[in-house]
Amino acid sequence: MTSETLIRLGVFLGILVIMGLLEVMAPRRPPSVSKARRWFCNLGIVVVDTIVVRLAVPAAAVGAAVMAQQNEWGILNQFAIPTVFAYVASVVILDLLVYFQHVAFHAFPVLWRVHRMHHSDRDLDASSGLRFHPIEIVLSMVIKMLAVISIGAPAGAVLIFEVLLNATAVFNHSNVSIPNSIDRVLRWILVTPDMHRVHHSVVPIETDCNFGFNLPWWDRLFGTYQPQPAAGHEGMVVGLADYQDDRPQRLSWMLVFPFLSETAFRGRKDIRPE
Repeated sequence: MTSETLIRLGVFLGILVIMGLLEVMAPRRPPSVSKARRWFCNLGIVVVDTIVVRLAVPAAAVGAAVMAQQNEWGILNQFAIPTVFAYVASVVILDLLVYFQHVAFHAFPVLWRVHRMHHSDRDLDASSGLRFHPIEIVLSMVIKMLAVISIGAPAGAVLIFEVLLNATAVFNHSNVSIPNSIDRVLRWILVTPDMHRVHHSVVPIETDCNFGFNLPWWDRLFGTYQPQPAAGHEGMVVGLADYQDDRPQRLSWMLVFPFLSETAFRGRKDIRPE
């Protein structure tokens, strides 16, 4: 394994284990379906995603950064910019890109068909941050690579961003109870579980808010921030309204979900939220 892979894998496993233990000790919501079955499927999709990405885009984002630096591509490679500024600017710009990408995956029906598999999880915990369809993972990686090359982001900054994105995705999907006094302060500097949980509500107007993964500022800046779900965190329903059954807990169903015929849908909200 490369050092990049070892760093990402080490941080990912560490955060996953820590959040998994905290979920057992201080859960925010009681589970509605089998946790063991959900984790088997959500970890299984990670294995599929990893294989597909390695085959489809082996260079990945850090490789794109190295290539851009070697060929002096991108804005930052055209100027003598202090390293610290280049790193901070790259991380912030890439995070903003992820925000807009997330909005796009909700706004365009063809993208929502792929992304809604992530939203079909009927419970929300640390494993939900790993639940993305392989098509979405590949599309996201291609977009990220193009952005890295355009920005001229340093390879080290891209690695930091990737590690942060993986860690915060696990954290903000977790089912951990954080005191309100701490959450109110924390959500000014990063997306908290209570903030992101609203985004996984079955209520369309709540699904279309709180798109941030890493930094919480973009939702406030662009008017997509909603502090709490209308039904409260204990009373809200997580997932997709027409898929409150056992199908989302099957790995085979997760993989074919984007390709299911529209005749199988019972409402327009299954194509995209209204």
